[in-house]
Amino acid sequence: MRKTYSLFLAALLLPAIAVASPQANINSPRAQRMMQMLEQKFDAANTNHDGKLTLAEAQAGMPRIAQHFDDIDTHHQGYITLDQIKAFVASRAGG
Repeated sequence: MRKTYSLFLAALLLPAIAVASPQANINSPRAQRMMQMLEQKFDAANTNHDGKLTLAEAQAGMPRIAQHFDDIDTHHQGYITLDQIKAFVASRAGG
């Protein structure tokens, strides 16, 4: 559970840093490790390996992301992608 929380923080903080401070080094080794962990978690949750998370997949593998599923799924397609998660986080960081 702690690892899931860390991944959620990575998903929230890295894009927020980039939006809030363009000078921030999002290419730092730590930032890259956090993004790699997020991608790995997404890949593990994406059980059918189609590059999309359904609500059920998100609930099972990325519960904190699942809590925001409807906000992330802005086109109401019934799934979210890693890019949509990143875009959601970036949009929240700006406001």
